[in-house]
Amino acid sequence: MQVADNMAVSIHYTLTNDEGEVLDSSIGDDALVYLHGTGNIIPGLEDALQGKAVGDKFNVRIAAKDAYGEQNDEMIQVIPRAMFEGIDEIDVGMQFHADVSSGSGEVTIVKIEGDDITIDGNHPLAGMALTFDVEVVDVRPATKEEAEHGHIHGAGCHH
Repeated sequence: MQVADNMAVSIHYTLTNDEGEVLDSSIGDDALVYLHGTGNIIPGLEDALQGKAVGDKFNVRIAAKDAYGEQNDEMIQVIPRAMFEGIDEIDVGMQFHADVSSGSGEVTIVKIEGDDITIDGNHPLAGMALTFDVEVVDVRPATKEEAEHGHIHGAGCHH
């Protein structure tokens, strides 16, 4: 059975940046399970998996535009410390859920200068090319309910 739209696909992967630093991996843990063709994973990886079968192993480098997108300077802004009312300690690197121009999202504090806090709404991996070492471990047709809901049900499902 090959990876195609509306298939439940399980993969093991190791994600690295261009310096070879491991950013994430499923090795030693449960495989990542996703519904193919619904945008549940980054577009470049989904494209690379199309047509693969159980047992296939491959390495693919995904350009930033096909991963988490290019860095968007409009997603970086300076806001007053008062916006963090009720939060006693604010440090660079902290992440918060916030309403951003594209809806609800996550922002990261990247700089603190007095009462000016610089936040970045870009994904932490935006602007980076990513390399995946992948092994396809299972492919099955999605259930009717999974296809209707646009995600896989089972372990780790939060719906």
